[in-house]
Amino acid sequence: MNKVELLKKLLNGSRGNFFSLEIPTTKEDEKKIRELVGVLETEEKIKLREYVQREYSVYLHGIIKYASE
Repeated sequence: MNKVELLKKLLNGSRGNFFSLEIPTTKEDEKKIRELVGVLETEEKIKLREYVQREYSVYLHGIIKYASE
């Protein structure tokens, strides 16, 4: 998964400007997703309200600030 794929998933899981998404992952993927979320926050494309690591998935909840498709 890369930054563009993650942003597309967030856009598809959004309702208005809010998104809520659960992504099935492995331990290696969790680290990569966390890094990509950090990059998107730094670029001010999203504002993350909640990041929950579960045993086999990652739950993301937040606001899409600006993203062009």
